[in-house]
Amino acid sequence: MTDTDTDTDTRTVRGAPAARRRGERPAKVLRMSVELPLWRALTGYRILTLLYALFLFALAYRRYDHPLGAAAYMGALTLWMALTWRRTVSAERCTRQFLAADLAFAVGGILLTPLVDSHARIMGGGPTLPSIWTAGAVLGFAIKGGWRWAAVASSFVAVANLVERQEPARDTVHNVVLVWVASVGIGYVVEVARSSERTLARALQIEAATRERERLARDIHDSVLQVLAMVQRRGNEIGGEAADLGRMAGEQEVALRTLVAGGLLPHAGPPGGAVPAVPHQAGEGAALPVAAAASASGPCDVRALLAPFAGRGVTFSEPGAPVELPAAAAAELAAAVSAALDNVRVHAGEGAQAWILVEDEPEAVLVTVRDDGPGIAEGRLADAEREGRLGVALSIRGRLRELGGSARWVSVPGQGTEVELTVPKQGASVASEGTRRGRAGA
Repeated sequence: MTDTDTDTDTRTVRGAPAARRRGERPAKVLRMSVELPLWRALTGYRILTLLYALFLFALAYRRYDHPLGAAAYMGALTLWMALTWRRTVSAERCTRQFLAADLAFAVGGILLTPLVDSHARIMGGGPTLPSIWTAGAVLGFAIKGGWRWAAVASSFVAVANLVERQEPARDTVHNVVLVWVASVGIGYVVEVARSSERTLARALQIEAATRERERLARDIHDSVLQVLAMVQRRGNEIGGEAADLGRMAGEQEVALRTLVAGGLLPHAGPPGGAVPAVPHQAGEGAALPVAAAASASGPCDVRALLAPFAGRGVTFSEPGAPVELPAAAAAELAAAVSAALDNVRVHAGEGAQAWILVEDEPEAVLVTVRDDGPGIAEGRLADAEREGRLGVALSIRGRLRELGGSARWVSVPGQGTEVELTVPKQGASVASEGTRRGRAGA
């Protein structure tokens, strides 16, 4: 088992370089180790057991054969604790050298007991000079190095106790076994906790990388892939050299979709603090308000972002009162609506009619996008995601998932499609704050 490097890990967020360039102090994230409570408990145990050992010594002072020798050891032990009590507040400070010296103090006190105390008192079950303080030295090994270190330290203490008692008396064996089992058990628990912490850190890393991949894929889908698809269609319509250009654009679109839909991308921040793009085909005046909202703070009226989508073929219905969400959440919702409208244009045809309905419910904002197109065949959405077509998987469902919401499709072949986008107000506040900070630091 390797040593734990630190009890706390102070990490700088991704935006630290940019913050330093702007002369700002980078934000810090403090992660507490699962071991830190154990180190604090060990520190408290050593202090309390020292007081207990001093109390026992004071009660039996006159019964020692050599009270001055016992007093000298107890004074040295008290001084050692006064100088080193902070060494057990963290794994970083509790070095191997300190643990060895601490164990030496404990074992030395046990072996010194027969020299200062009477044989009758020892055989009658009298405590050793360090008493139960000895267990603190063993527990330090358990927390620092796991159950193997604890077993070795416990063995030293066991041998010292048997030498001090000069025979394997029942109470001595009982105490030795108790210390050995307790220290080994705690050491094993520490090892399991460390393994769990590493697993959790890896899972969080994978989750963060996946979210970054999804954000990057959404930006690519809403911009590059849309343009390549449009170039391919227009090139095929025009013919000639434009057809060759369209063919190359189609090949690049397929290659880019395969790349985006493949394995995890390297962990990186959003490119240039990118904001959700809105295809111009979805609404001529929609891109600018959504981009402004994505970089703003405070509440934003969802109606103001969705109203520009209204136009030829798109009908917009809204409540009479403002429908407010945090600005970043409102921008993500508008981008999801834009992606839904773009799907209507691509799959239902230029002549399809679409309707946008905004509803302000007590706990959530509900936006419904409905069209009169041919509908979606059963299983088509899953097939599209496997083929790397990410409009539904990332541009719509992914955005809503990051806001704590959901996207639901209701489609009947030949009768159109209805997309229901739900954003909880409370969850959107937390998610949008994290999104805004991430973009500010990118």
